[in-house]
Amino acid sequence: MDSEPSDVSFLALKILVAGGFGVGKTTLIGAVSEIRPLNTEELLTEAGRPTDSLDGVTEKRTTTVALDFGRITLGDDLALYLFGTPGQNRFWFLWDELARGALGAVVLADTRRLVDSFPAIDYFERRRLPFVVAVNCFDGARDYSAEEVSAALDLDEGTPVVLCDARERESGKEVLIALVEHATTELRPLG
Repeated sequence: MDSEPSDVSFLALKILVAGGFGVGKTTLIGAVSEIRPLNTEELLTEAGRPTDSLDGVTEKRTTTVALDFGRITLGDDLALYLFGTPGQNRFWFLWDELARGALGAVVLADTRRLVDSFPAIDYFERRRLPFVVAVNCFDGARDYSAEEVSAALDLDEGTPVVLCDARERESGKEVLIALVEHATTELRPLG
């Protein structure tokens, strides 16, 4: 029996999820992934205590040492492959490889430690890779508007800031949709 060719083309896009140590990158990927996410979580050790500040994340017991990976399908024709970067600077040598071929990135931010967002923002700005900042609204963290966060991070005009809860699937999906919309707008030729 002959099957008719599909009129719908399927597109798979690579997305990075980056940010500082303990901002919720692994949590976000786990919340939205439709497959069992791959993660490289390891227990924090005494050896890392001098370099891994637990300020604001005193309950954190593990950290990503290579990458996280998940997948989510958005509609019949689009899948996002999510690659979470490690947050500590001693693992940043992995970022160049992880960023290769990416459509864009989510920089996950924690307003209790906003300064930890600057290295990821600088990284994507230098490489001209479209990104959105997703403010993970942790329990007990002070609320700030998207405009206040944008000003505090000195973001370029047009860089989206989205408030989210990395634990919630729908909230995470909204962040990813905002990134895809922003990245496709940035990549369209002018005129």
